[in-house]
Amino acid sequence: MKAKENKQIASWLYFGAFIIIIQILLGGITRLTGSGLSITEWQPLLGTIPPLNQSDWQESFDKYKEIAQFHLVNAHFTLEDYKSIFFWEWLHRNWARFIGLAFIIPLIYFVIRRKIEKKLLFPLLLLFALGLLQAIIGWIMVKSGLNDVNIKVNHIRLSIHFIAALILLCYTLWLAFSLSLQHIKMRHRLRFTKLNIVILILIGIQMIYGAFMAGTSAALAAVSWPDMNGSIFPSGIFSQKISLTTITNDLLTIQFIHRTLAYLICIAVIILYLKSSTWKINKTLSIIRLLPLLLVILQCIIGITTLLNSVNGSYKSYALLHQFTGILLLISLLLFLFLNLKKS
Repeated sequence: MKAKENKQIASWLYFGAFIIIIQILLGGITRLTGSGLSITEWQPLLGTIPPLNQSDWQESFDKYKEIAQFHLVNAHFTLEDYKSIFFWEWLHRNWARFIGLAFIIPLIYFVIRRKIEKKLLFPLLLLFALGLLQAIIGWIMVKSGLNDVNIKVNHIRLSIHFIAALILLCYTLWLAFSLSLQHIKMRHRLRFTKLNIVILILIGIQMIYGAFMAGTSAALAAVSWPDMNGSIFPSGIFSQKISLTTITNDLLTIQFIHRTLAYLICIAVIILYLKSSTWKINKTLSIIRLLPLLLVILQCIIGITTLLNSVNGSYKSYALLHQFTGILLLISLLLFLFLNLKKS
């Protein structure tokens, strides 16, 4: 394949990664504003158009009134209040549709113009399949809150939806890296690739627990730092039997695991930075090497700030920034790994 065609496809994939990041952040806003259950139906085509008149708005609002979130949390809502939460969920769903169009239309163009090699066609079709799967997972998540019992979606389904989006993002970027970064010469190969992989795995688990924290409001279980309700190791965590239920549902345990993983990741990134001291080939690679260290420190600071502000409304902006920085940290380490694994 020609370098020009490689560049075109890589640019398309980088744009796709960018709009996926926006979608993840829109998902965060949707959750933080309590908007995720405002649209009680899944209409892949008709759902593109919002209610157009007062009667349609009232019908949509009446359907929302049937679920527990309205009765137990938002019973005071007027139609105007409902419109404000409807907007974020509608935008989140329509941005997903935009992502689909931004993928399939250029893909058809590249196929017709024969700009895609046969060996690349399957990875791109797999990417499209992952996008469709993500939409299905999203609706399964939403359905978990559309009843007369739950006031929000199931936090485990929320974490699956979030991780599926991150997998889609990482896969998109990896394909883009493979098409656009092959020209970089790696004269000093990092000897600690396994450490890089371990950190990525830890970050994946940490992202799951970040979703648990968000979905259960586990921050409220211990709103202090560096202690947890006056103790480094809160009483009750180790006295109870460790089980799958405990580590996925007990709020104090979820927060303890989330904090512990943050410390481990921070230490591991510092070690990775020190061990890769010979990797300073040029200014660009030096920056790539430094980025994970800067981002992990920033992420810890924002995480602590989010926790300490979780009892007031200001935590929402910190929480969204915390999510965004976590995504950037993941990307920086993915790029770090790609450059180390690539053939010179």
